[in-house]
Amino acid sequence: MAASLLQLFSGTHWLGTAFGLPSTLRQFSRGSCGKVGSILNRFTPGTTKVFHGRMSSQASKDHPEGQKPPLLVDDHTVATVRDSRILVLMRGLPGSGKTTLAKDIEKKYKDSCRLISADVHDIKPVARGASGGEYAKLDDELSTCFEKREANLVILDDTHHDRERLDKLFDMANAYHFSVVILEPKTPWRLDCAQLKDRNHWKLSLEELKNLRPTLEKDFLPLYFGWFLAKRDEDCLRKTSHEFLEQLGNLKAFKKRLQAYGCEDKQKLDLLKYFGKSPNILHCTAKFCDYGKVLGSEEYAQQEAVKKAYSRGYTLHISALFATPRTVGAQVELTADQLLIWPPDAEKEVMPKDILPRGSRAHITLGTATDVQDVQTGIDLLEFVKLQQSGREGESLGELTGTVAGKVSYYDNGMWLLNLSRKIEVRSIFSGYYGKPGVQVPLRGKKGLLNQCQIM
Repeated sequence: MAASLLQLFSGTHWLGTAFGLPSTLRQFSRGSCGKVGSILNRFTPGTTKVFHGRMSSQASKDHPEGQKPPLLVDDHTVATVRDSRILVLMRGLPGSGKTTLAKDIEKKYKDSCRLISADVHDIKPVARGASGGEYAKLDDELSTCFEKREANLVILDDTHHDRERLDKLFDMANAYHFSVVILEPKTPWRLDCAQLKDRNHWKLSLEELKNLRPTLEKDFLPLYFGWFLAKRDEDCLRKTSHEFLEQLGNLKAFKKRLQAYGCEDKQKLDLLKYFGKSPNILHCTAKFCDYGKVLGSEEYAQQEAVKKAYSRGYTLHISALFATPRTVGAQVELTADQLLIWPPDAEKEVMPKDILPRGSRAHITLGTATDVQDVQTGIDLLEFVKLQQSGREGESLGELTGTVAGKVSYYDNGMWLLNLSRKIEVRSIFSGYYGKPGVQVPLRGKKGLLNQCQIM
């Protein structure tokens, strides 16, 4: 027994990382065998319990407080996640600390969380097979979890190094209206193949790890970064949108100005059908990346403010609702903290010749007309901003009541703006959209499904 322990103590790396032993013991790996022997003589038959305690506390040592994602340590984020539908994809090399982090999250959200692991299904983290059949049972488990709504927070523990595999998971998340958060462990050895060779339980060779590493070294960039609404808040905002469109459509002043919408004046126009397209998950886009193809996307993702914001909960403040012949949307007033992750050129991207306030393009697309892309909503909002900058406040043409109480202004060309009497606040998670562009769901919801909004 003493001999075997002596061999273990002979490695500085083993002492420092596997058990997180204090520095007073680490020195014995460099000191004389006599000192090591004196330490060994102090161990009792219960030594294994001491080691077990060291191992069980390793999670906090491997993932110190400053390295943990916000959904573990930030109270506002935790509360927002509990009311959201999120698929967390653990990503990284074998032995990098994914499972430890996944279990920490599972423990934090034990009442509403489900952890699904590739290891349980004996899926070895190597180059994916051509058929992908090794994931059949895992995908069945994941689909069942989604379909039966077994959890609103689902954690998938795997290396996630294969793009084709990720695309399939993104499609599944979209189908069940789950936003996606990709988390990677922040352990110092996460890309050190020499250390990972001894840490991974699959006993992968150094060569196998090196083959996997290139696919996991770079950040996986989304189609766009943005604030994705918590499910409960999304439902109530959809209901608010319906109420806005119904009241606007019944306004006498609106019925007299229908030509911009392709109708004769005084006709009845069902705006819910007119704006029949809506984003799969309501969100406020911050930065369009096109999976890294857009110039400056990688630099944006590497900003310290963006890294700290990822997976963090934020409250968005909606000050106005608007409708044009193309889109219906909500104007978002960004706070100072939110402006830190708002690209300085976001307004210039669509209106390069105009000088517009930073953050004035921030919006939530609530619906679009047929064949109109979501990006048009932000352009329409900036048209309102430009008119207001020129001194035009619009023609005051009535008031709406209820959760959409406020004054309605008309700006010609079918442009209607409702300045809310009280701002609406919605909770959100800052993350990325990784799926295919253009995924839509019907704007109409089931009667009684959507809850009342929370008003400031």
